[in-house]
Amino acid sequence: VQLQASGGGLVQAGGSLRLSCAASGRTFGSHVMGWFRQAPGKEREFVATITWAGSTHTTDSLKGRFTVSRDNAKNTVYLQMNSLKPEDTAVYYCAVGTQFMDVPGAYDYWGRGTQVTVSS
Repeated sequence: VQLQASGGGLVQAGGSLRLSCAASGRTFGSHVMGWFRQAPGKEREFVATITWAGSTHTTDSLKGRFTVSRDNAKNTVYLQMNSLKPEDTAVYYCAVGTQFMDVPGAYDYWGRGTQVTVSS
């Protein structure tokens, strides 16, 4: 089971990035796929999650700027991030689980993360 996140990088404040996370090794069609992030010195925090059927939940502070989506045929989840701010700087992780929840413990498999850096 592998999750490969990509799409991170350095962007100026106000810019956009689209993260992707491809799952391989087994079928994740019925699973929940989520995004978390962790800034230096801070705990890992929930960003967004999406069910196989497309139901989504995004943390309140990021609604309107971040959008999660998925392509079940490709076993891939996406995170579109707009109007980025310096405080969005973090390592972003994708994860797969069976529960539609916003806590890390609900997810069974994790990717290695991709760095997002937003300059002011």
